[in-house]
Amino acid sequence: MAERPTPRIAPERFRALFEPRGVLVAGASTHPGKFGFVSLHNILACGYRGKVFATNRDGAEVLGVRTVADVEELPDGEIDLVFVCTPAPANPDLLRACAKKGITAAFVASAGYAEAGEEGRAAQEELVALADELGILLAGPNGQGVVSPPANLCAQIVGPYPPAGHIGIASQSGNFVSSFENYAQLTGVGVSRAVSAGNAAALTVPDYLEYFAEDPETTVALAYVESVGDGRSFAERLRTVAERIPVVVVKGGATAGGQRAAASHTGALATDDRVFDGVARQIGLSRAASVEQGFEVAATFATQPLPRGNRVVVVTTVGGWGVAAADAIGRTDLELVPLPADLQTAIDAELPPRWSRNNPVDMAGGETRDTVPRILEMVASHPDVDAVVFLGMGIQSNQARLMREGPFWPDHGLERIVAFHERQDARYAEAAAEVSEATGKPVLVATELAVTWPENPGPATVRATGRLCYPSAERAVAALDHLWRRARWLDRRGLR
Repeated sequence: MAERPTPRIAPERFRALFEPRGVLVAGASTHPGKFGFVSLHNILACGYRGKVFATNRDGAEVLGVRTVADVEELPDGEIDLVFVCTPAPANPDLLRACAKKGITAAFVASAGYAEAGEEGRAAQEELVALADELGILLAGPNGQGVVSPPANLCAQIVGPYPPAGHIGIASQSGNFVSSFENYAQLTGVGVSRAVSAGNAAALTVPDYLEYFAEDPETTVALAYVESVGDGRSFAERLRTVAERIPVVVVKGGATAGGQRAAASHTGALATDDRVFDGVARQIGLSRAASVEQGFEVAATFATQPLPRGNRVVVVTTVGGWGVAAADAIGRTDLELVPLPADLQTAIDAELPPRWSRNNPVDMAGGETRDTVPRILEMVASHPDVDAVVFLGMGIQSNQARLMREGPFWPDHGLERIVAFHERQDARYAEAAAEVSEATGKPVLVATELAVTWPENPGPATVRATGRLCYPSAERAVAALDHLWRRARWLDRRGLR
């Protein structure tokens, strides 16, 4: 394999942005509705472990932090990152003062740059040139912030703060950084780094993705883009990233209306969507159709092994869900493999004669105390099966909830059966994760209870195992199809 190209920006330069020793909020405010207050609040409230400093033109105390009116009053060599909330005209002098203090990274939340017209574009170009001259890594401007759970850093102007995990997020839209972080909170599948590229004046999405490929905390990259700039360079750089880690991309500006909106949003020039789609397939990107799907695909890469082939068996407690999964598989490159004869014989010994005797494996309500874990193990262990989709978990706990909330609780034996139902659903979720780990094969669990009742012991235990519980069979199949496409792309290039 050819030697890997060197990233345009040395990975060690990103340490000041994602794992700073100290952070300065420039333009801290006493008003809780201002960015200068919110960003300082979020840094402090989320438990950042480094030193925190702030400037305020009146030197007012903000959230217990004694601010200074001038950067010159701050100590030398203790701050790596400045989070900039000051007006655009003040920022050149601010960066000069920060450089003198040893600050080597700046996240500029300030607006009024390229998105505001030609005058703003000129100011942006001047800021980029100055940062380069000063040796400051410049993120933004017009960005939402940077999040780095390994450093307990939440330097952004909005919530939420996601759980720690292994998904690295880079987005040309700050709103979608929040969306991805919201999904991380909902699902429990966490984030390693997250950054809003804003206008991407100096640091572009490919720069961040190249860093993620070098970052030991990150195993999958997730990006939202509205423009690609130099298409040839974009493709080549992301191909080298995709050779190392999965890259999931959500592309805005797919229509003429979307392209106009992108231009007014971040000053972006969106590329032709059909060209982008073809290039994405060639260079190994996993293109998602929506922000929701983008997160689910990234979470799947972060928590499931790649399949060795495309042969899938669906295991379900009742029939309708299995039919939906079979239809979904038929619309992908996956194969609903005929059930091998020896596997069918083995399942015969576990289920009553009414079971489907085919794939999907419809247990037809015939499961007993140990049936589901045993069948999952049988199916996933079979050499002619590459992946499993398990449906129907949570039904027992759903009935248990109705019993808990009904007028007969806890008498009539309800307390005992409720506890049994809830233990069983938790056990099914644990079994799915254990079987996947033991076989090295993806085992995906889906139930609408993941969103309609997330506290149900079934989906709640899936989250506790560190995996994603999909809201439907169709969404689980779509995510699995992305796993298979990547596996096939890597195989064709001899990369696994």
